Amino acid sequence: MKKSVMTRRKLLKKGIKLCVSFLGMFSVPAVYSVWGERFWFEVKKISLSFPDLPPMFDGLKIIQFSDLHVDHFFDAEHLQTLVDLIQLQNADLICFTGDLIDQEGSGLAASISTLSQLQAPLGKWAVVGNHDYWTDVLEVKQVLAQSGFQLLQNQSHVFVRDGQRLALAGVDDALNGSPDIKGALEGIDPHTFTILLSHVPDYALVTKEYPVRLQLSGHSHGGQVRLPWLGHVLTPPGAKHFVEGLIHVPDSLLQLYVNRGVGTTGIPIRFLCRPEITVFTLKNKPFNRG
Repeated sequence: MKKSVMTRRKLLKKGIKLCVSFLGMFSVPAVYSVWGERFWFEVKKISLSFPDLPPMFDGLKIIQFSDLHVDHFFDAEHLQTLVDLIQLQNADLICFTGDLIDQEGSGLAASISTLSQLQAPLGKWAVVGNHDYWTDVLEVKQVLAQSGFQLLQNQSHVFVRDGQRLALAGVDDALNGSPDIKGALEGIDPHTFTILLSHVPDYALVTKEYPVRLQLSGHSHGGQVRLPWLGHVLTPPGAKHFVEGLIHVPDSLLQLYVNRGVGTTGIPIRFLCRPEITVFTLKNKPFNRG
């Protein structure tokens, strides 16, 4: 009888240890995903080479950030940290590729003073995303304008340096808006080096038919949760073909970059998918595909 009791105790202790180990195996990544990686901003620096980049724009530094989802577990303190980090990069041009808010924007107006701190010699430019439409896209546009951003909604702007031109265009959200790339590029000489901002990365399948050399997108969050050897677990509509990073769009000269975004949507976690600020340096030389 005594032996039986001791055996049960040993089994019970072993079972408890196994349960603790099992829970620990999931709780540690859970805590890391919610409180660690989610605010571990990565400044990713990428050099992009193009043989047709105007020499006067050689060395142009562009910062892209995307998908803030303000108010969705992303507060004023996190926004200030982000803005300070962006300003440290001393970019020539700042681009925001949509989803300023998530599904409600009670603190949206409060972000104006912080976003207004962002400064760049060639200005700061933005497009809207699908979540902006799900809430109040007019308020989002107003907040962006009051923060000093110039919105490109099927519009473009041409920068001129000593007679050489570089165009920046932007299209409306491809899921909830009315994107019109033809309208966005209207008036731009097809030989002008052109960069397009599109919240939705899969819009590159449309963009590749037009004289655009680089598309900057967000939306996918890089999957937000990525597993070793498997990669992203789930991506939203509009990010099924292109999920993250630099991509040469097949059958075209178009380069696409998909930023992992800063905030989160749905559940507030990131795993093996750090929030990203991307710093591009454009170079006037043949593109090296490795």
